[in-house]
Amino acid sequence: MKLVSKDIEKDNTGQVTLIPDEAEDMWHTYNLLQVGDSLRASTIRKVQTESATGSVGSNRVRTTLTICVETIDFDTQACQLRVKGTNIQENDYVKMGAYHTIELELNRKFTLAKKQWDSVVLERIEQACDPAFGADVAAVVMQEGLANICLVTPSMTLLRAKVETTIPRKRRGNCTQHDKALDRFYEQVMQGILRHINFEVVKCVLIASPGFVRDQFSDYMFQQAVKMDNKVLLENRPKFMQVHASSGHKYSLKEVLSDPAVTSRLADTKAAGEVKALEEFYKMLQHEPDRAFYGIKHVEKANEAMAVDTLMISDSLFRHQDVANRARYVRLVDSVRENAGTVRIFSSLHVSGEQLSQLTGVAAILRFPVADLSEEESSSDDD
Repeated sequence: MKLVSKDIEKDNTGQVTLIPDEAEDMWHTYNLLQVGDSLRASTIRKVQTESATGSVGSNRVRTTLTICVETIDFDTQACQLRVKGTNIQENDYVKMGAYHTIELELNRKFTLAKKQWDSVVLERIEQACDPAFGADVAAVVMQEGLANICLVTPSMTLLRAKVETTIPRKRRGNCTQHDKALDRFYEQVMQGILRHINFEVVKCVLIASPGFVRDQFSDYMFQQAVKMDNKVLLENRPKFMQVHASSGHKYSLKEVLSDPAVTSRLADTKAAGEVKALEEFYKMLQHEPDRAFYGIKHVEKANEAMAVDTLMISDSLFRHQDVANRARYVRLVDSVRENAGTVRIFSSLHVSGEQLSQLTGVAAILRFPVADLSEEESSSDDD
């Protein structure tokens, strides 16, 4: 994401102009947008024209519109963002108050204006525009006959390809059919890696599986790379890392990212940091439950005592349509930081973010124990 201009007043009103230059920037933009914001961007509008003879025709014209945002639709797989709203500035082709849907495009600038820019939104812009946050990881989670090729970016886990094929069982004295099917499967996975993984960006490729599947696949892939003189695979061989996983399904990615060897290799990536923080929370919950709180009321009480050491909060909470609710979570984040606590905003498109959402989206590791809430308060907090 490129920041073209930023004009924020002292009362936190103002606007920013940004240019999304990769698919993940659409996810950042989705988290920046709120109902009631003003969005100005280039779009295509179908316009009807009437000739002197009275015949009516239509053509598509590119124009720049400013709309008041009403609905926001994000496609997680295609990384496409559509924003619908009413036109609020005069335009040659669109009447004031007319509805229009803008599909934001890569490498085309847009201007977003808000009545209130809070610290979480401004931090999101800094992260999106900072190249240091782009330490990407690829993962191939596989078992015999099934492989999921994923990209683990700082903000989301994207399933790029799924390879499924039937592998016949080994027969006594005859393994030919099994071995041929396995080779075809490995070939499809290798082609998926070459097609979907950009080795100029990706710093590490995790090959994860139960048993010896990962070893067999790696041997096959690099043998083929030598035969075909595939320089892409051979030059990037040090980036491949083999890890154990209990299955070839996508949910095993959490287990892979929490592996100590992987954690140390990916220490500078946001996704690995989220998984590590969540693992520490669960350990604390098991061994010192009075230092592990979850749920907004419990965590707010701990924060009032200035006891929060690490706050984990899902970014989905900042997309809340209720302004008061959103402001409540922003105040919590600001307060924890003022008290020298660490704040981790989890992406709801990471496996760790999905797990945090099961804990109502908010959890905290405390510096010291705080007396727990009463049963009555505890039950009302889960509502």
